[in-house]
Amino acid sequence: MSKDKVEIFDTTLRDGEQVPGCKLDTEQKLVIARRLDELGVDIIEAGFPISSPGDFKSVEEIARVVKNARVCGLTRSVKKDIEVAAEAIKHAKRPRIHTGIGTSDSHIKFKFNSTREKVLERAVEAVKYAKSFVEDVEFYAEDAGRTDNEYLARVCEAVIKAGATVLNIPDTTGYCLPEEYGAKMRYLKENVRGIEKATLSCHCHNDLGLATANSIEGVIHGARQIECTINGIGERAGNTSLEEVVMILRQHPYLNLDTDINSKLLYSTSQMVSQLMGMPVQPNKAIVGSNAFAHSSGIHQDGVIKKRETYEIIDPTDVGVDHSSIVLTARSGRAALAYRAKNVGYELTKLQLDEVYQEFLKYADRKKEIMDEDIHKIIESSKVNIESIA
Repeated sequence: MSKDKVEIFDTTLRDGEQVPGCKLDTEQKLVIARRLDELGVDIIEAGFPISSPGDFKSVEEIARVVKNARVCGLTRSVKKDIEVAAEAIKHAKRPRIHTGIGTSDSHIKFKFNSTREKVLERAVEAVKYAKSFVEDVEFYAEDAGRTDNEYLARVCEAVIKAGATVLNIPDTTGYCLPEEYGAKMRYLKENVRGIEKATLSCHCHNDLGLATANSIEGVIHGARQIECTINGIGERAGNTSLEEVVMILRQHPYLNLDTDINSKLLYSTSQMVSQLMGMPVQPNKAIVGSNAFAHSSGIHQDGVIKKRETYEIIDPTDVGVDHSSIVLTARSGRAALAYRAKNVGYELTKLQLDEVYQEFLKYADRKKEIMDEDIHKIIESSKVNIESIA
């Protein structure tokens, strides 16, 4: 069975860059944009052009250099925003304007001091105006996660009639449970007239640690675009992690969903973004963390040494990592010590290993991690004849 394609909308350069202290200059943004294009993302949200002259320039330059992906500029449902975004992306081979407005009762009442009907009118006007500049218009219903489904469906139906090609259903506050978010997508698929004319998109935040789960649930229930960032960076607790959703879809073929992402570039892209933004990747981060393919427990190490798949569901080379790591600690067993010793030139017999292992434990209790140079010292300190194993 052929798989449905899920488009990857990368917002590292817009939502991701909103992290305090992660501001990039235009040249740095161009480096990342070129890599995202090479990675195979379908849409690059290059920035929010009206927000500053610097952001306008960056979006304009990105629009010039990107060869394959659509280049998107964010706007509010304000005519000037839309005009500025249209100008910034006019050189893109495949331009998109991303416009929208908050649709939850909370946003309507407290943010806009408005009514549902007036917000609906603004949404339609914004889409129509954006459509006068580009064919590809994405509409976002900000705080859709907390928006009444019936009203959300009305808004979606109206903006499709106005010309929207993509409907972004953001869980802006990261509030939804996966079941809720999936049900919202299903409701829209079943209750919005003309829904077949537009693509439903997931834009999930990670305030409760559910961004990836919500995005996957969204595409299971009909969305065909996921909005995400490299390393899951973004406002507050971050956005959906690009590398996570890509590999989840790839590792679960029965979903019949996949992306065009070149997964072998995931690790190096993660490192690039981390270095340019000065935002370290937590060691236990899924897919791209330094510990993602590292094993320190003796039981796990023994299993991985015998057959990698016993404890790894992803081949590290599939995401651009050279190999799994066997980390020697006080929790490591003989199999791991023998494996690492062999890597540095020692072929230990069982008896030799037993003796060396006792010396190893003494070292390991004093150090957090045993490095290759420590193995030489351990063997020298043991009673084993070095010549017989070197």
